Amino acid sequence: MKKIILLTAITIGAAVFTAKLTAGNCAMPSCCGGAQTETVADSSAKPDLLTTCPVSGEKLGEMGKPFTFTYKDQEVKLCCKGCKKDFDKDPEKYIAKIRAADKK
Repeated sequence: MKKIILLTAITIGAAVFTAKLTAGNCAMPSCCGGAQTETVADSSAKPDLLTTCPVSGEKLGEMGKPFTFTYKDQEVKLCCKGCKKDFDKDPEKYIAKIRAADKK
């Protein structure tokens, strides 16, 4: 009986470990936890001309397709969905970075 319990615990532990390793394909797990999801942006919004994520500073596209959405008629491109929570804490700070790139 002890062997069965031990083997069950090892199997469950291995499954959890494997699931965490294969959870995402993100190069920066501290930033986004590997979460990439579908993106939505309004086609009438001003385009985001930045080539880097305004939140993390990482080059867009290095970790897969950028997470894109619209904020107050401004397209926003982030390196991953994980950066959205930081964006939401102070959106005007990041919008200012995007708009500064538009002026250049």
